[in-house]
Amino acid sequence: MSYNKKHNKIKNTGILFELLTRQITVDVLNNEKNSSAIKILKEFFNINTELGKENELYKVLIEKKYKNLKHAEILIEAVSKNRRKLSNRRLKNEKYNLIKTIKECFSMKDFFNTKLPNYKILASIYTLFEGEATRKDYGPVIETDSKVTLMENINAIDGSIKKSFKPTFNTQDEDIRLLTYQLLIDKFNKKYSNLNENQKDLLREYINNLSNTNSLKDFIDTEVAKVKKILKSHLTKIDDKITKIKLNEAISHTETSTRCNFVKDSHVVALMRYYELIKELDNVHQNK
Repeated sequence: MSYNKKHNKIKNTGILFELLTRQITVDVLNNEKNSSAIKILKEFFNINTELGKENELYKVLIEKKYKNLKHAEILIEAVSKNRRKLSNRRLKNEKYNLIKTIKECFSMKDFFNTKLPNYKILASIYTLFEGEATRKDYGPVIETDSKVTLMENINAIDGSIKKSFKPTFNTQDEDIRLLTYQLLIDKFNKKYSNLNENQKDLLREYINNLSNTNSLKDFIDTEVAKVKKILKSHLTKIDDKITKIKLNEAISHTETSTRCNFVKDSHVVALMRYYELIKELDNVHQNK
């Protein structure tokens, strides 16, 4: 009996989803109007597809935390039970078409040439799910290692990966934290190394709520109100008349550039630019 089967990252649902979201991050900040990654994500990872349903199970095992190991073991079994309910035939067909579409839109070498900080966890989930779906025998060592990895992740005390933009990396220098930041690929880090927390939060919400437009709209509306309030507070600190006029125009323009009934890429980009404006104003007034 052979136990040398390797993890296939090209067929790993969690990895495919994460790489697509990273590509979306780059496209948004590059003001890419027709992002192929967004179209692919909406088509293959919605609530009606088996890929979308499997990806939700990946998220549970990545994000859910318990302090008790027994609870972690119960969670893994519950997720495995739900995974068995998915149609393997439909999932296989969807994954085939997804990979085919990715090949048509991107260079496979470049697309997969990204280091994922949670790669080991994603690989362990894949092994667990493949064992449930196809009864593949990965061998006792690989299967045990995978389950131990998942239990350690669920038992971790640093909270949800989805929300932890500054977990244990706070003690590291800025370059290390940027390289390990979940939603940004390596090339992106080099170009956009000065993102503040508001900008990171916006990107996180945008990526995680692509299929939930109402939630994203509510988030943007709330942020726009905050942005207007902050910009108005800067008006009292500005003496130059021309600068004041320009800032007033920017405040007025928030209604048309970011307010929306349906969230578009342009709204996200506009809000990112308002965050950048606030950052520049803060720097100017701090220097004074």
